[in-house]
Amino acid sequence: MPGHTACLAHLSAGDRHAYLAGLAPHSDIDCRGTSFTEDLLGQLLSAFRDPITGKPQMGTVRFGESEFSGTASFDGVQFFGTASFDDAQFSGDATFDGAQFSGRAWFDGAQFSGRAWFDEAQFSSRAWFREVQFSGRAWFDGVQFSGNARFLDAQFSRDAWFDGAQFSGDATFDRAQFSGDARFNKAQFSGDAGLHGAQFSGNAFFDRAQFSGDAWFDGAQFSGNAFFDRAQFSGDAGFRETQFSGDAWFEGAQFSGDAWLGEAQFSSKARFDRVRFAAATALGPFVCAETVDLSGAVFEAPVTMEIAARMVRCERTRWESTATVRLRYATADLSHAVLSAPVAFTSHPAPFTTRPGIHVDESRLSGLHSGVRVSSIQGVDAGHLVLTDTDLTDCLFSGAFHLDQLRLEGRITFASAPTGWHRRGVRPARWTRRRTLAEEHHWRAQTAGQPTSPPGHPLSPSQWRPGPNHPEPSLTPDPEDVSALYRQLRKAFEDSKNEPGAADFYYGECEMRRHDRTGTPTSERRLLWGYWLLSGYGLRASRAFTWLLAAMSMTVLLLMGTGLPTHDPVPATTGTLHGSKISVRTSTPDPALHGGWSQHMTWDRAEKALRVAVNSVVFRSSGQNLTTSGTYVEMASRLLEPILLALGVLAVRGRIKR
Repeated sequence: MPGHTACLAHLSAGDRHAYLAGLAPHSDIDCRGTSFTEDLLGQLLSAFRDPITGKPQMGTVRFGESEFSGTASFDGVQFFGTASFDDAQFSGDATFDGAQFSGRAWFDGAQFSGRAWFDEAQFSSRAWFREVQFSGRAWFDGVQFSGNARFLDAQFSRDAWFDGAQFSGDATFDRAQFSGDARFNKAQFSGDAGLHGAQFSGNAFFDRAQFSGDAWFDGAQFSGNAFFDRAQFSGDAGFRETQFSGDAWFEGAQFSGDAWLGEAQFSSKARFDRVRFAAATALGPFVCAETVDLSGAVFEAPVTMEIAARMVRCERTRWESTATVRLRYATADLSHAVLSAPVAFTSHPAPFTTRPGIHVDESRLSGLHSGVRVSSIQGVDAGHLVLTDTDLTDCLFSGAFHLDQLRLEGRITFASAPTGWHRRGVRPARWTRRRTLAEEHHWRAQTAGQPTSPPGHPLSPSQWRPGPNHPEPSLTPDPEDVSALYRQLRKAFEDSKNEPGAADFYYGECEMRRHDRTGTPTSERRLLWGYWLLSGYGLRASRAFTWLLAAMSMTVLLLMGTGLPTHDPVPATTGTLHGSKISVRTSTPDPALHGGWSQHMTWDRAEKALRVAVNSVVFRSSGQNLTTSGTYVEMASRLLEPILLALGVLAVRGRIKR
């Protein structure tokens, strides 16, 4: 101490009393390396106590490398100069509740073995807590940092509470370690907030925190759950290469600037419910092992999203501008999404890259199929929706608007009809191969009384796929609803000049109309039944040509049996002489058929009958003499067989037309 060769702790009682008596409020003091007991610290602070306010008022103080045993209470102390606690050691609890630091505050390297309270403390200048160690709980609730606050490499072994803290300058927690829970609820960061490489072993709470400047969490690790519910990011928010081992909650958060999530890794759920992205132009690429929930989120600016996840939920998500959503591995649910501009969902064929040659780590999704499935676009105005290279096997379309304007690009997969043979009554039958909608599967499974497959057991490809509300008929679309879906999607294929793609949807539309007992009249259903039986609604060439071959064969058999005469009739001419005049008359007898059945079935008669049948197909008369029954057979064949030929040609044209 000044004028002495010993520190304050080792002065004699008289010298210590004399020294303390000479101190006054606002005095400077240098107690570096001093060992303080509770009693000694109390005596020191009493020497600085202002008689009016009753609070200790200190000038520049130096407690570097000092040791505080017991409880070190600096509650309400006012530091008007620089306060230095570098490398100080607090063996017991340390309390700075309501303390005011008008000058700079240095706690670099300090060790707090007990609990530390800084509630409602005020730091008017810079506050540095670099490499500080908090072994017990640390409370900074309501603390005010008017200058920059630095907690670089700080270690919080227990819970750290910064609820309601105000950081007017920059707040830096780079590489800080939070072993317990970290709470920054309602904290206000007026400057930039840096948490590069910070480690959160417990839960991290940033609910309703306000980041007025940029917020950087690049490389941070959240081992527990991370909560950013209703947080406000006025500047850019960086989460590059951040790892979230628990659930990440951003429900109701607002991002006024860009949100950088490149190479972020989510091991559990990533919840962005009702998040508003005001200016974000890119989201990702990032990886989520479970569900990315964007339900109710709002994207105000054109954005490109790149997400590799097991599930992407976009229920009631609103895109107010154009967007491109590139997905991998994901099942996307777009129920009731609002699209104010074109939005494209596409399956990305290769791993995402952030830098040339650097691929995003997708090991959390290893073993899964990298393709993209869309589970629902119910309630969506599909006029602005583009789906590219997606699997629509289980996609629900019912309730969507303007499906006829939906754009389907690339390789689009729909559900297939069941394969293999089944019994329809007593006769074997099989479903024709075609692309179908999930709603038809649900209706057929419900009407057939098909049981639901047990969890974990894949459904047999020979069965229809039950719907989510199986077997409740009131919640399952009926044939009238499904036929409308087929009709609109057929038009979407036709408008894109994809006639073969539209053919299956025309088939499905006719199938549903044929089974519709409420909206389709009986006469029309019977007509559709005949259309289906003869040619598969003009789309199954093999069926039409099979019927044509059968009709021609029947025509040949009937002509050979009853239609061709035994011999062609020979005209006979007779005359009568009346004086110098002769009257001549030529008559041809009616064709006649004689002989038994064996005489009718000859190759010569077969060749004649075949000529008649072939000419009938093309509306031509063969000129062959026929019996009366043969004439009627030819008339019938000239009516029916050209129709069958036309149906077959129509089916072939529907498959090859572009």
